[in-house]
Amino acid sequence: MKLTKFGHACVRLEGPGGRLVIDPGALTEDAAVEDADGILVTHEHFDHFAESHVRTAAEANRNLRVWTVPAVAELLTGLGDRLQVVGHGDVFAAAGFEVEAFGTWHGTTHPDMPPVRNTGFLVDGSVFHPGDALTVPDRPVKTLLMPVHTSWCRTAELIDWVRDIAPARAVPVHDSALNGVGVAMADGLFGKHGPGINSTYVRLDPMDAIDDA
Repeated sequence: MKLTKFGHACVRLEGPGGRLVIDPGALTEDAAVEDADGILVTHEHFDHFAESHVRTAAEANRNLRVWTVPAVAELLTGLGDRLQVVGHGDVFAAAGFEVEAFGTWHGTTHPDMPPVRNTGFLVDGSVFHPGDALTVPDRPVKTLLMPVHTSWCRTAELIDWVRDIAPARAVPVHDSALNGVGVAMADGLFGKHGPGINSTYVRLDPMDAIDDA
């Protein structure tokens, strides 16, 4: 499959069966959802879910379907049976891909903050998007989308999480709040100058793509 990175935490996957977009949020370019056949949303935070993006895509393609957690589904009224609530353990077909749902809760920023449901998605047994959680799927992952700048985990935790999953490659996402210095620091820590994540670290800028994800 072809993987294209868009702003912040959004990626688009393309295969023979269609285009699948994951987490088109408010920091994501409008182009991410163009010609989309399916959308996955891990949780309701603005940087992962922009209602306008989803509705624009749904209006452009009357066959488009959306899979997400309950809180997001409550906001997407009017989509009828085109909208499906999913959670940990669910397996379903989306835009020609097989998708497995992993995880239940968003990473904890502080115990005083109410917990938020978060479901990660493993697509075609190859690409794993965790949303905002350090969920470890119980099967091999080829391409791991790695949230490199968050309020809910430390660098050491992130490195150990990647080591536990042991993907062939780790692609940084969740990074739009970083300036150039921050990006360089993250790439240094997680790349060849850091302690080692035991996976190939592949930096993609927005609109960059991998053809064999």
